[in-house]
Amino acid sequence: MAGGPDEWEAWLDRHGATLVLLARQRVASRADAEDVVQEAFVRFWRSRHRANDPTAYLYTCVQHCALNWQRSRERRSRREEVAARPEAEGSLTGPLGQEERRETIEAILRSLPETQREVLVMKVWGGLSFPQIAEAVQISVNTAASRYRYALAKLRERLAEEPIP
Repeated sequence: MAGGPDEWEAWLDRHGATLVLLARQRVASRADAEDVVQEAFVRFWRSRHRANDPTAYLYTCVQHCALNWQRSRERRSRREEVAARPEAEGSLTGPLGQEERRETIEAILRSLPETQREVLVMKVWGGLSFPQIAEAVQISVNTAASRYRYALAKLRERLAEEPIP
């Protein structure tokens, strides 16, 4: 049965130990690395059929999940550090909170496909019109507009998932 338990178990048997080792390069403990691999494998398994090279894609999923895990830990540590300072009074609106917010938004932007990200940046931060973007990127105006809409939808989705102070 394609995609059945035997197939995914074979994938895990073949790559599991190496994937944990790969994740372990970014996360603090073996247990965290195993959690990262589990999350990455689920993401991979759902979309593996779209990958040109499924094995490479599996390793990429682990790298991305480990990086996200690491960033999440760093944000949590910074929030806890700020909350522990009596003078901070639990506020994240100061320089540390603003820096964390900026880093979170930049990370989410980097997670967008490059073609969508470039259109979004030109439109939102550059103030360019769709005809200007189309000319700059050598695409049609409709393609520029659709890339912008897709980028906004993904940005909204990821911002809803990510707690931003």
